Amino acid sequence: MKTVRSRAAIVVSSLLLAVVTPAGEATAATKPSPAPKTATTVKATKSPATKSPAVKSPAVKVQGQTVATLKSRLDATLAAKTINYYPSDAGWSAMWTNYNGDKIDADMAKAATLGADSVRLIVFPQAFGYPTPKTEYTEKLRKFVSIADSYGLTVKLTLFDWWAGYTDVTRSAAWAKAVLKPYATDPRVITVEVKNEFNPNDAAAVAWAKQIIPAIRAAVPRMPLTLSVDAQGGAPAMAKIKSSLRSTPLDYYDFHFYGNSERSLAEIRKAQAAVAPSPIVIGETGLSTASASEGEQAAFLARVLAAAKVAQVGSVAPWTLSDFHNGAIPSNSQVSKLPAQYKYGLYRADGTAKAAASVVRTAWTGGAITNSVLDLGFEAASTSSPWRPYLAEAGAAVRVRDVARTGSGSARFSDTGRSRSGLPSVRTAPVTPVLPGQKWHAEAWAMGRDVTGSNEMALSWFDVNDKWLGQVSSKSVAPGDSNWTKLTIDATAPAGATSVQLHLKSGDNSGAVWFDDVSFS
Repeated sequence: MKTVRSRAAIVVSSLLLAVVTPAGEATAATKPSPAPKTATTVKATKSPATKSPAVKSPAVKVQGQTVATLKSRLDATLAAKTINYYPSDAGWSAMWTNYNGDKIDADMAKAATLGADSVRLIVFPQAFGYPTPKTEYTEKLRKFVSIADSYGLTVKLTLFDWWAGYTDVTRSAAWAKAVLKPYATDPRVITVEVKNEFNPNDAAAVAWAKQIIPAIRAAVPRMPLTLSVDAQGGAPAMAKIKSSLRSTPLDYYDFHFYGNSERSLAEIRKAQAAVAPSPIVIGETGLSTASASEGEQAAFLARVLAAAKVAQVGSVAPWTLSDFHNGAIPSNSQVSKLPAQYKYGLYRADGTAKAAASVVRTAWTGGAITNSVLDLGFEAASTSSPWRPYLAEAGAAVRVRDVARTGSGSARFSDTGRSRSGLPSVRTAPVTPVLPGQKWHAEAWAMGRDVTGSNEMALSWFDVNDKWLGQVSSKSVAPGDSNWTKLTIDATAPAGATSVQLHLKSGDNSGAVWFDDVSFS
């Protein structure tokens, strides 16, 4: 199983490094904490699909200790198939104040069936007890790490979320050391994000980071450290963090991406360039189905995963495993007042899977993500499709089940007009990232009755700043009545292009036109 191989890679790498490292270097770290209990048992995954057990590899010991090195952990972090996690009924700090081990166990089983081999866990000073963590909460963390490990999942820890106590360096360092010390050499914990969505424009935050990072390194020198930036800060914020922390550099950088998935490759490459040659991971990404369709969410993640593969970013972490029930997010937080925050899950709050879960599972289990996720035959319900309207006030497409070239559905326009911005349409974008100079081929089938005006397919190109660069159109559907006819486009992505949209258009049409069986590559 992939989960077993991932854990084994950390241990084997650790063993090799322990053998070849000179004695002086091997003992430079603080004294290792007692080794975690080695896992030699077998625990069923509870997967309804397979019912097969998740066989765990025995932990490897060196001189009586299970060893994890900085390199082995960093390698694992940069390749981790990580899921962001809170229980659906206890988000953010409520996960700890309303801790439910049975719920966590079931969710970790679900994450493992997706192909995940790591889980991101956020620890809150206010909930855990500050500046001295309460024993009951460190025990909850220990239990979580053990549960995750039983399903082959390593843990990525994030500290200091919902935190602004930047003048309290001494006590915040003491708190971090107390939380992390038990995992100093524990291969089940592979990395620490010192602060979630760090603001490098906050001078107090930067001054705090310059002191807290060395303090944490002294306590857990074999632990890779990072900071993340929010979606608004993006690549410029990452560059500023790197510049500000030259004297206390990070091991890698964590990019949170919630932008336009159609140009995700360009945005990922900007993030890489901002911190080069340091590596990056995509620590959060996703689309809320509070306002977007579940089909759009699936397409979003498909594009980001495909772009990350092209950019050679090995770890992409969807936000989040599950939607949240009403009341699951603590009411004293601003997050609880944002409807979008309740609907980012790969699974609905009732536990049923959205289309995005299949996309992530395909990517994490070695399958190929294709344009099939885009509903190119109009077979999905409108609420489950990634197609989006454009200039719908001049004429909206509707899905019909009484006319289709193949399958059971198609998209129909009738009695359309036009606006000053152009013709009404429905649009989508490919999973494959766009590069200047690429050759693109698109096809769609169309049929008309009493057709007038302009009815066509078009490819529209955009740059990284969403500036329109032009379009290429197919021939128009013949006036009057016509049987199913193939429309085609062959085009080359222009200089500066980072995304393309395929539009099915109908304007000034007093009749009706149907579109079906779209393809592009």
